[in-house]
Amino acid sequence: MPVEAGARARPSILLVTLDTTRADAVGGAATPALNRLAARGRRYSYAYATVPQTLPSHASMMTGLYPAGHGVRENARFLAEGHPLLAEKLKAAGYGTAAFVSAFAVAKRFGLGRGFDVYDEDFGEGAAERDAKGTTERALAYLGSAPAQPLFVWVHYYDPHYPYTPPEPHRSRHAGNPYLGEVAFMDEQLGRVVQAFEQRAAGAHAVVVVADHGEGLGEHGEQQHGNLVYQSTMHVPMLVVGPGIAAGTSDAPVSTRRVFHTVMRWAGLEANDDAEPVVMGEAMKPFLDYGWQPQVMAVEGKLKTILAGRTEVYDVVADPAEKRDLGPQASISRPVRAALRDYPLPSPQAAATTENLNDEEQRKLASLGYVASTVKPVIRPDAPRPADMAHLFPILDDAAALFVREQYAQAIPLLDRILGADPTNLDAALRLATAHSSLGHDAEALAAFRRAEAIAPDNADVRTYLALHLARGRDWERAVPMLERILAETPNKVPALEALALVRERQQRPVDAIELRRKLYALRAPSAAELIAMGSLAMQTGQTALAIDSFERARAAQGDAFRNQLELGVLLLAAGRLAEAREALDRVPASHPGYPMALFKRAQVSVLLHEPDAQARIAAARAQANEMTRELIARERLFQQ
Repeated sequence: MPVEAGARARPSILLVTLDTTRADAVGGAATPALNRLAARGRRYSYAYATVPQTLPSHASMMTGLYPAGHGVRENARFLAEGHPLLAEKLKAAGYGTAAFVSAFAVAKRFGLGRGFDVYDEDFGEGAAERDAKGTTERALAYLGSAPAQPLFVWVHYYDPHYPYTPPEPHRSRHAGNPYLGEVAFMDEQLGRVVQAFEQRAAGAHAVVVVADHGEGLGEHGEQQHGNLVYQSTMHVPMLVVGPGIAAGTSDAPVSTRRVFHTVMRWAGLEANDDAEPVVMGEAMKPFLDYGWQPQVMAVEGKLKTILAGRTEVYDVVADPAEKRDLGPQASISRPVRAALRDYPLPSPQAAATTENLNDEEQRKLASLGYVASTVKPVIRPDAPRPADMAHLFPILDDAAALFVREQYAQAIPLLDRILGADPTNLDAALRLATAHSSLGHDAEALAAFRRAEAIAPDNADVRTYLALHLARGRDWERAVPMLERILAETPNKVPALEALALVRERQQRPVDAIELRRKLYALRAPSAAELIAMGSLAMQTGQTALAIDSFERARAAQGDAFRNQLELGVLLLAAGRLAEAREALDRVPASHPGYPMALFKRAQVSVLLHEPDAQARIAAARAQANEMTRELIARERLFQQ
């Protein structure tokens, strides 16, 4: 996207990314705000996402790199710090930077937050997304009090994701096409943001609106997105308004990664903004999760070539639905052949990184329809083409979501169907084994593990999950040497760390369990329940500071649902933090089974703080004492003074 000569320097810049928005969903009656904006700027008729998934596509826009360059090939991965982000560069150049995102898929913890002064990802308690209106309100509040400097503001809308539930009046207006109703609602909110931004910018300003990927809507057998590289999910809307951008339409293919270069040029920073002769794209989820054929696309002019086990060629101008494969007759240019041949494929070692997400985070992603494999796939030359397996996509998605939600009984028949159609799917085999194990189906679990071993002999993932199964049952001692071996080979293997920590607790080795948990939580964030377990272990071993820290972090996460105020109060008292101990003990409800102990400890705190009602608190502790606290009260010297 070249910026023409004469562009003014350092405009404020608004980047709006539209999740899951097809190119053919905009430009009609449903998108008046976008239409008005397009009339003032340049619309790119053939813009292409780098990958049909939210996080990696945004990573490309923020780094200017294809997924092969920045390393994020599917959702729930982590962008390495070695890749400088657009916000980092603009902040260093004097810009005020703010982001307002609408889904956990682009949460700050995945790496996109670097360089932003504000990164608003408040979806509400336990929620994984918010609608366009909620995000718009946050962005408008920021713009109303933004600093007096050039701004870079990123607003991300998530609405057109399945299930499609637009609010009124868009639901009624698009009753036959709720997906388009979601797009219309998003367009309405986009109009509000653009208006507020342009009022705030006043002087030089620029706007980019682009989708991260499209939506299958049943084309090529794909109802949603993420698995294939056809136009329905890769061809996206993109328009640019700003200094040096001539109004009109460009029919030349362009990658959405070029957003990075255009914004850099506007900010007066060096960036190669030359047109690229071949536009690339990929969809590696089926390869990384199931071991199917990797998929790479290359677009040159009106021809699009897909390499996925075999070569397909389509004239996307004459045949936008890609119904006529020109493969045998098409003349593929030398640059396209070279681009497809040289495009770096991911190593199977790139899989299994979702282990670094805790259960709550994985459930949030599952609620958005994103569940990645946690095992390395079995790679084989005769692997199926993802396009030939499209009938399995909904079953794979449903099975994975049920599994993450721990609805194992419902997941098992779906996993059986997957293995019937794809017998070497290691991810499905291990999920099946784990589901049976979790339900206490020992014989079925062991049979599924034997099946997984046949698919991948001496595979570390198979050994790990078998050890987890054994650790859960009566033969847990058999798991100990297996887990120790796994961690000797791969010290950061998250499931093995989790299992061995629990085994050490069963062995009455709490100090070792704590050390394993420390390693584990350095690799992934602990859940509130895990923090409480850590606090209890630390309390048991006299590690007061660690216990307090664990309980306080759990309380911050759980809010009013936190049920360990008594333990926290006792620890704070032991640490001499009397005022905080008083507050914690006062939060223990009378219905708590340890309430007599809370009254006893609260009376101690009262005496130490010289509170005027100390005697009344001692009397209350005596009046409601149980067998344990009655003896403690009788021996307490503080009460005898």
